[in-house]
Amino acid sequence: MSEPSPTSSVPTLRRVMGVPGLVIFGLAYTAPLAVFTTYGVVNESTSGHVATAYLITLLAVLFTAGSYAVLVRAYPVAGGAYTYSRRAFGGNVGFVTGWALLLDYLLLPLTNYLLIGIYLHAEYPAVPIWLYSLLGIGVVTVLSVVGITVVRNANLVMVGLQMLFALVFAILAVKHVVENPGVSLLQPIYDQGVAAATLFTGAATLALSFLGFDAISTMSEEARDPRRTVPRAIMLTVAIAGLIFIAVSYLATLVQRDPSAIVDPDSAAIEIMGMTAGQWLQTFFLFSYMAACVASALASQVGVTRILYAMGRDGVLPRRLFGRLSRRFQTPVGAIAFVGVISLMALVADLGTLASIVSFGALAAFSVVNLAVIKLFLVDATERTPWHLFRYGLAPAIGFLLTFYLWFSLSRLGFIVGLVWIVVGVLYLAGITRGFRKAPPEIQFDAEHSPLTPHDDDRVVTP
Repeated sequence: MSEPSPTSSVPTLRRVMGVPGLVIFGLAYTAPLAVFTTYGVVNESTSGHVATAYLITLLAVLFTAGSYAVLVRAYPVAGGAYTYSRRAFGGNVGFVTGWALLLDYLLLPLTNYLLIGIYLHAEYPAVPIWLYSLLGIGVVTVLSVVGITVVRNANLVMVGLQMLFALVFAILAVKHVVENPGVSLLQPIYDQGVAAATLFTGAATLALSFLGFDAISTMSEEARDPRRTVPRAIMLTVAIAGLIFIAVSYLATLVQRDPSAIVDPDSAAIEIMGMTAGQWLQTFFLFSYMAACVASALASQVGVTRILYAMGRDGVLPRRLFGRLSRRFQTPVGAIAFVGVISLMALVADLGTLASIVSFGALAAFSVVNLAVIKLFLVDATERTPWHLFRYGLAPAIGFLLTFYLWFSLSRLGFIVGLVWIVVGVLYLAGITRGFRKAPPEIQFDAEHSPLTPHDDDRVVTP
C-alpha cells in the first residue's frame, strides 16, 4: 500500500487511486447487486414498490452526494463526514458524527458475511449459515491485509462480474415480461393503495445500498489529486449505482408481481432468478452475488480499518492495537483483525434489523454533512450570489430534509440501537475530554499528505 519516504522509515499510505479506481471502489462498496440485499424485505414492506422507494432514496442521496463533492474539494483529506462536521461545528459535533458513521462501517462487512451465509445456505442447505459466513470473514480479512493494490484489482474483477450479471438479468427479465403479458408496467412504480409513509420506511432501509459513495471520501489519502478525482468519483458512483438499483428492482418486481408469494424475503432473489430463467440463472446469480458480497465486504473493511487506524494513530483509540501499520504489507493489521472479530456477530445476526442499524449512522452523517455545507459556504461566506444561495443553501437544505425524514422513518428497533450507540459515543467523548472541559483530540486522517497546511485550518477553499 505504501512505501517509506526517503526521510523516514515510517510506513505511509500510497496514492494510487484515480477516478476509475475510486468509482470501482465505490461500486464495490455499494455492490451493483446490493439491490438484492434488502430487496425481499423492502418488497414486502412496500407491497412491491421497491423501485419507487429506491427513487426516493436516490433523490436524497444525489443532493447529499453534491454536498460531499463540495466539501471534498475544500478539504481533500481522508476524514469524510467527521472532518466536514468538525470544520463546520467544532470538535464535539465532529466526533459524534464520526462515531455515528463508524457504526455503519463496522457493521457493513458483517452484513455482507451474513448475506454470504444466507444465500449459500439457501442453495446448498447441507452446510450451516454460520460456516459460510466464517469462510467469508477469513477470505476478506486475508485480502485486506495484503494491501490496497490487491484490493483494487480484486474489486475490478468482481464489479465487472456484477455488471455483466445485471445486464444478463435485465435482458432475460424483459423477455420474461414480454412472454407473460397482463401486468401493468406502472405497477412497480405507483399504486393508490400504498401509503407514502410505507414508501419512506422502505427508502430509509435502502440507504444502506448507497453507502459506497461516502466511503470514497475516506480514501482521499490514497487518491491522486483528491480535489479533482474524489468529487467526480462520488457523483459517478451515485448515478451509476442508482440507475442499476432502480432498473433491476423494477424488472424483478415485474417478474414476481406478488410480494406475498415470496417464501423467504431474505433470499428472495433466488426465487426470482428461478422464475426468470430457471436453475442456470440461479447459479449464475449466486456466483455473481457472492462476488458482490466479497467485494463489498472487502471495500467496507478497507474503509473502516483506515478510519480505525487514523483514530489509533492520533490516540483517540488505543495506539498499540489500531495505530500501527504492518512493515511488510503497510496495512493496519490490528484494525483489520478487530473488524474481523466484530464481524463474527454475523453468525447470530438478523438481516432486517442489521440493515436498519447500518442505515441509522449513514443517514445521521448525511444530514450533518448537508448542514455543514450551509454553515461553511453560506452562513460563514461573504459572497451570496443567486448561485451560492442555490448551490450552498437550497440544494443541501433539500438533501438535509430528505435524509432527516428518512432517518426518522427507520424501524423502531434499528433507531433505538442507533441512539444507544450515539449515547455510548457521547459518554466516551465526555470521558476523553474530562467532562467536555477540554477539546477532543483531532483525528488526522491525512497526516502525511494533507494539502492543507496548518495555516489553512480556518480557510475554506470554495469549489
